[in-house]
Amino acid sequence: MVIADDERLIRDAFAALLGFEGDIEVAAVASSGEQALAEAARHEPDVALLDLQMPGMDGIETASALLRSQPDLAVMIVTSHGRPGYLKRALEAGVRGFVPKTVSAPALASAVRSVASGSRYIDPDLAAEAMQAGDCPLTARECDVLELAADGTGIDEIAAKASLSAGTVRNYLSSAMLKLDAANRHEAVATARRYGWI
Repeated sequence: MVIADDERLIRDAFAALLGFEGDIEVAAVASSGEQALAEAARHEPDVALLDLQMPGMDGIETASALLRSQPDLAVMIVTSHGRPGYLKRALEAGVRGFVPKTVSAPALASAVRSVASGSRYIDPDLAAEAMQAGDCPLTARECDVLELAADGTGIDEIAAKASLSAGTVRNYLSSAMLKLDAANRHEAVATARRYGWI
């Protein structure tokens, strides 16, 4: 298997813990999505364990790229950001496993074996939270505009970045606030981030 996480301590800990399992071989570790692609091409593993949030290509983008080149690869996401929107996007990308970084070593090894055998493994708490949250009520464009507004960027700058008019940006922000029952765009951003929709 190949393990990718931008935090050295985390990836080395996963490699060491899984390396103790007699039936799991860690062929390589990577510090980025791009490096994970190179290692997967070199070693052709059965399983790739990817951190959700890495600089450059995130775990979901890396999963998509890996599965385009190696469709039979079992990809798992491990994350400290187990939000429903991330889980849904990961599943849509073809990921077979989704676990929090708080998972125990035996549970992680069991999940690796499960996805390697062709099954799915979704952490039960994350699955329950995703079912409770439901689908994202926002359109893709509303999500884009909210994401651009996340750091306090002004309407005119958002409009320029999104190639929209200022009025259209205001309309998207108003619609998103209404759908998320938010008093302002900052509250809407917070809600959308909490569920992993942006």
